[in-house]
Formats: sequence, structure tokens, C-alpha cells
Amino acid sequence: MSTVSESKNIFDPVSSHVDFPAMERKILRFWQENDMYRQTVDTRSTNQPFRFYDGPPFATGLPHYGHLLASITKDVVPRYWTMRGYRVERRWGWDCHGLPVELEAEQQLGLNTRSDVIDFGVAEFNEFCRKVVLKYTTEWESL
Repeated sequence: MSTVSESKNIFDPVSSHVDFPAMERKILRFWQENDMYRQTVDTRSTNQPFRFYDGPPFATGLPHYGHLLASITKDVVPRYWTMRGYRVERRWGWDCHGLPVELEAEQQLGLNTRSDVIDFGVAEFNEFCRKVVLKYTTEWESL
């Protein structure tokens, strides 16, 4: 029969000065270096998929607390089904709420009417909209 005093050496000592952000960065780096997400998908059968459709991030601004709150749910549900053995592929949609992106582009370019957009060039305007969408990509991926 073991006593409390005998069990003290079971665990390594733990520092009371823990740098949680550094620990998180270390874990994320491990996942990235070992392509762990891809492994969670590739080791599951294609015969047992779980589909979870996520809308696009809001492309015309930085992520904030409201996005984080919704993102937690959009992360927990696929993780749960992955741990249950389902194949859960995650893809971000980047249709990006076209109208807000177009309005942002029009403001940045100083365009006010349909004629202004046509004069600027529809192809050029579309390309500028793509740049608007990609402006905050790094911040969204980091979140």
C-alpha cells in the first residue's frame, strides 16, 4: 500500500513561472514542422467523412474578440469529430462577402459610381479587390 509521501516522486517538479504563450508557440511549431494537421486527415478513412462548412473570414478588417468567440466553436466541433475517428478536412472559404470588399476597394480607389468602376477597368478593379481580401490573411491565419 502506498502512502502520499511515497508518491511525491512520481511527477517531475513543475515551475510556478510558466510562459504559456511560449509553450503555445512551441506546440504550434511542432504541429507545423510535422504537418500534424495533414496527418490527422490522412490517417482517417475516406469512407468516414465529417463535413463542417465554415463561412469566410471577414476580409475587410482585423480579427477581433467576436471572431475569436465564433472561431472557438468552429475549431472545437471539427476536433471532436476528428478525435472520434472521422476524416475532417478543413477549408477556409474566401468568397469574402463581396459587397463589403467592393465598398472598401471603391473607397480606397476613390470610385463612386458604376461608371467609375468601368472607367477604372473591371479586371483591374477585381484584381484590386483580391488585394483587399488578402490584406489581412496573415492575421487571420495567425488567429
